[in-house]
Amino acid sequence: MKTHALLALPLALGLSACISFGAKPPPSLLTLQHAATIPAGEVQNSGTSPTITIGVPVVPQELATSRVPVRSGGVAIAYVKDAQWVEMPSRLFARLLADTVTVRTGRVVLSGRQSQVDPGAQLTGELRSFGVDAGTNEAVVIYDATLVRGNAAVFEKRRFEARVPVSVIEATPVGVALNQAANQIAEQVADWVGK
Repeated sequence: MKTHALLALPLALGLSACISFGAKPPPSLLTLQHAATIPAGEVQNSGTSPTITIGVPVVPQELATSRVPVRSGGVAIAYVKDAQWVEMPSRLFARLLADTVTVRTGRVVLSGRQSQVDPGAQLTGELRSFGVDAGTNEAVVIYDATLVRGNAAVFEKRRFEARVPVSVIEATPVGVALNQAANQIAEQVADWVGK
């Protein structure tokens, strides 16, 4: 019995070097850096400030991944080599929107659970593009937003689009350009919500 176990040990060790349970991660991961930051220690009060609930945007299948899509020729989609978000771009973008709306409007952004009591205004939408256009060498972010300002069932819809030039389609320059484009849209959305 011990002989079989001893013979199986080198075989198991040899196989463990061949087996991989996932793709090799890139050297670094991308994230969004907020241009608008909430000061530490600042207290927000829903009794004195208007509230808003911001939903995580719906995304098409090409964005339902942590990779960065590149569109070429209008119909072909590839992904930027070694470019990967730290989490889904829809969640990163929702968090960026929440912080920017808070800073630029003074509104209290509620979580999904908090909004069950009184959601205030509600912002939802679809993140239609969050990648690179290879034809123009631009980072492109397109967000179709829907806003309900109060209890009345009146919907406002608006498309936001930002394009930022990319020097070369590689992870770092693409990440920087997408961060700039996302912040531009977040500021435009906050100004729209705040009026």
